[in-house]
Amino acid sequence: MGGLTDLCIQYLQAHPVAVRPLHGGDLSDVALVTLSDRREVVAKQGPMVGQEAQMLAALSKVGAPVPAVIAANGNTLLMEYLPEAPASDKGWASLGTSLRALHNTSGQNYGWSDDYAFGTVPITNTPSENWVKFWINHRLRPLIDRLPAGFANRVEKLAGQLSEFIPATPKAALLHGDLWSGNVLFTAQSAYLIDPACYYGDGEVDLAMLYLFGTPPAAFRDAYGHLDPGWETRRVIYQVWPALVHVRLFGAGYLPLLDRLLCKVE
Repeated sequence: MGGLTDLCIQYLQAHPVAVRPLHGGDLSDVALVTLSDRREVVAKQGPMVGQEAQMLAALSKVGAPVPAVIAANGNTLLMEYLPEAPASDKGWASLGTSLRALHNTSGQNYGWSDDYAFGTVPITNTPSENWVKFWINHRLRPLIDRLPAGFANRVEKLAGQLSEFIPATPKAALLHGDLWSGNVLFTAQSAYLIDPACYYGDGEVDLAMLYLFGTPPAAFRDAYGHLDPGWETRRVIYQVWPALVHVRLFGAGYLPLLDRLLCKVE
């Protein structure tokens, strides 16, 4: 707790008097910190919090709703505390509008300036001018080696056919990068993006992740707006990668999910 105390004193001129774990934190520790002057902040501790702070800053710079970064040092990140509220149509509509605006922000290449990781799963973000090659070399193939042979062969076959399903040069949109529902924080008035894993790529990647374990309501879909024809197939393609990540992180219990996705494109 020494690092946390030092940051609070240095940047907030107060010391922590209570630390309560918050939900989430599969790959890092997240806590609500009450300070000696009764203010509350969020502390996140883990090996990648410096990169996360940079990503939050990049999202904030283009107007995306994210918690404000207070300080980051070593393995500790201090952020603004946002009181959570139940998801509502208003919140989902806010998310749709914000996500569309985020995806309208574009970069020169696909990828990011730094690599990242989900726990023990490395994420290579070496910039590329070809989206198909990026997805094959930095998303699909790195996670094949520990799959059962049958699954490995199926994913390799998909990689070989990928140019038939996704475009080589879509707009390089700024992505949240890990946009499942647990990484959306709804407040009474809005929706905030948390726990980013940013890079530039096809904006439909974020949508695929958001739909992997549930279906956002019509308020979100209406606010996000038009999708180009063929999105149904591309969504499945883009969902294969998070399924692979889940298999690597959490085990064979996610192989049926991977199987269902692969069956849809075989």
